[in-house]
Amino acid sequence: MKASEAEILIIPGYTNSGPHHWQTRWEQKLTTARRVEQAEWAKPVREDWIARVAEEVNAATKPVVLVAHSLGVPTAIHAIPLFKKPVAGAFFVAPPEVENPEIRPKHLMTFGPYPRDPLPFPSMTVASRNDPFGSYEHSDDITSAWGSLLVDAGEAGHINVDSGHGPWPEGTMVFAQFLSRLKP
Repeated sequence: MKASEAEILIIPGYTNSGPHHWQTRWEQKLTTARRVEQAEWAKPVREDWIARVAEEVNAATKPVVLVAHSLGVPTAIHAIPLFKKPVAGAFFVAPPEVENPEIRPKHLMTFGPYPRDPLPFPSMTVASRNDPFGSYEHSDDITSAWGSLLVDAGEAGHINVDSGHGPWPEGTMVFAQFLSRLKP
């Protein structure tokens, strides 16, 4: 699949993705990409966030490819039962451990637990070995349950601007390979 054959939904996490974040850069670069906007980025409400993702998927006129980072990952996973339009695939980055009481802010735990059912579409998950919001072992466990291909990003922090991943060219290449394997 080519990017032009899909609607690429950018699903940011807690506090949104700022102007230098790789998600924002991809949104600006890919003509068929759009961000799922949330009413409240700093105080996420699970049901509201899930409803917004489902609304955007269901408004699509082309097959959808989800690109979720951090809290966007559990949001997208929880929204799956509400999808009425086809999702061609999902690219997940840095899934947080939303059930871990040590992770801050604590209200993010309202997005747990993750469903463990196999996903109804192909997916790839990129995880770091030193992400402060989720362990690599957790990512390995949850992606195995989903049937998602796990990509080891090494020691890449939370794969955001704070960890040095503004443009994230490696991610662009991995995403392009993932897209090329999807069916239009």
